[in-house]
Amino acid sequence: MTGWYCGAFTIMLHNHIHNNGVLSKRYAFFDFTVPYILEPLMGHTWDSYYYHHVKHHHCEGNGPDDLSSTIRYQRDSLLHLLCYVGRFFFLISIELPLYFAQKKRYDLTVKQVVSELANFGFIYAMATLNLRATLFTFILPLIVIRIGLMIGNWGQHAFVDEEDPNSNFRSSITLIDVPSNRFCFNDGYHTSHHLNPLRHWRDHPAAFLGAKHLYASQHALVLCNIDYLMITYRLMLKDYDHLAKCLVPIGEQIKMSHRQRVEMLRKKTRRFTEDDIRRKFRKE
Repeated sequence: MTGWYCGAFTIMLHNHIHNNGVLSKRYAFFDFTVPYILEPLMGHTWDSYYYHHVKHHHCEGNGPDDLSSTIRYQRDSLLHLLCYVGRFFFLISIELPLYFAQKKRYDLTVKQVVSELANFGFIYAMATLNLRATLFTFILPLIVIRIGLMIGNWGQHAFVDEEDPNSNFRSSITLIDVPSNRFCFNDGYHTSHHLNPLRHWRDHPAAFLGAKHLYASQHALVLCNIDYLMITYRLMLKDYDHLAKCLVPIGEQIKMSHRQRVEMLRKKTRRFTEDDIRRKFRKE
């Protein structure tokens, strides 16, 4: 059953960590404590989403130092996707604290390690009491959500502009008329979210419409009637024809033929070499 609503919960948690809660101040205690109860049930270890997403991913923006960056992978390759998911699944609990230590954020290093060890210790303790219940209540949701998060992130950052990969407009996408918007707090407006991580989920459509000319001039990608998981699926099939049909052409894309749109999308999934990364990613 968790699989039916873990996506909506994750995006609610996403809004929670970006906006310091989702309830009014008089419910602050409830707002603070409930995530610690629900996170393990939905496959999240305590605070790991906050540390990885807010304190890491949004700081690096799918760049070279982002542990969940897609740029070093060929984004229509199943082998590369498996390597990407496998690295996150098995190594993120080690790599994330090391990242914070390298950035001299030792407070975050300690907090991340303590939080992760406490959560896995809790799962181990529950397993000693009832292994079968723990397997279905905590362990399987953990496996599902970590795989799902990376497959989803792959779709969110599969199309990275070959000329300006630093641009938030060109390294993420916008999805309209999709379940992610109807059931998951407008999660399809990923470019809008990267432009302003503190923007409330209700404001994304208006912000997108208000800046549509900027999106067009910046060569942003807008797709409809296809969600992140299906984008990943279509990429594994190398079905750029279908992806191009889902593209909502804006700006210069309007003048392109269908074949040109197919080739444009194909170019944006090519892996970046280390030489490309040195040349195209600026150090701020």
